[in-house]
Amino acid sequence: MKKRRFTAFTSVLSMCFVSSFSFLLLACGGGNYTFKYANSQSDSHPRSQSMAYFKTILEERSEGRITVELYTAGVMGTESETLDMVIAGTDLQGYRGGNFSTISNQLLLYTLPFFFENTTQATALMRSDFGKAINASAEANGLHIPATGVAGGFRNITTSAANAPNGIRNVADLSGLKMRTPSLEITTQTFEALGADPTEVAYADTYVALQNGTVDGQENPFSNIVDMKFYEVQDHLSVVNWELHPDPFVVNLAWYNDLPDDLKEIFDEAAEDAMAYSDQIWLASETSYFATLASELTVVTPTASARADFVDAVEDVWTYGVTQGYYTQAQIDEAQTFIANY
Repeated sequence: MKKRRFTAFTSVLSMCFVSSFSFLLLACGGGNYTFKYANSQSDSHPRSQSMAYFKTILEERSEGRITVELYTAGVMGTESETLDMVIAGTDLQGYRGGNFSTISNQLLLYTLPFFFENTTQATALMRSDFGKAINASAEANGLHIPATGVAGGFRNITTSAANAPNGIRNVADLSGLKMRTPSLEITTQTFEALGADPTEVAYADTYVALQNGTVDGQENPFSNIVDMKFYEVQDHLSVVNWELHPDPFVVNLAWYNDLPDDLKEIFDEAAEDAMAYSDQIWLASETSYFATLASELTVVTPTASARADFVDAVEDVWTYGVTQGYYTQAQIDEAQTFIANY
């Protein structure tokens, strides 16, 4: 009888200990979390490499409490489809890529044509308090942005010889050309102002669209042009350096808010470190990517006078976003004042 009572007592004690320990784990934020992330670029692309780094440091710093799953090379669908999954928060919780207006219209300010003179200006602005305020604006759309970097170097234009036999040397060379553009209003407004016929094509479908002549050309940083092998179906590379894209690290806000405070801090710091690493390797790689393109395409560089004509032609695009309420003139002025120091 005593033995039975002792056994029952120890069983109850064990249950109490387990329950108390489980409660303690929950109270201390001891649960485990899975973060599923996707982007369109290949594993060898700087964006994907920086996310492999993010996975390593986040899992180490969180001591395994957050597990990261990476899905690259567009295996989860187009960028629009991938972002929709992140917004829903069921199949994916993280993304890096385009479709900025879906994330926050304020990100479009970074995409204004000829807004930056160099990449240092861009990275400094995106990491500043100004940049953090733009990141926070995505919360209205159910998204958290712990860090924003640059999506490679300046964007430049490639074209086929069929309708642009000499490449793009001046504004007139773009007249009537069907230019592939992302689903980004500032880009379409820019190419309309330059006299082209902007045609929205999904990033993953761009190669085929260039190959079959649906579009005459496209614009991207050197890294993306090489990664997607657009040079195989183009003839000229025109170095206009017309735009930089931001690279916001987009996270489902509800998933992020479920993290305990200590993991939120660890997650955000890992994201900032990974984005800094991304900027470092991505921008450094642009030189080698350009060398690849120079060996495959005829490189055209507009004269200083011709480039000034490009800048003048798109002047109204800067005010378009203000009239649409995407960002304010005060934000443009603040950003321009800030970057003047770099």
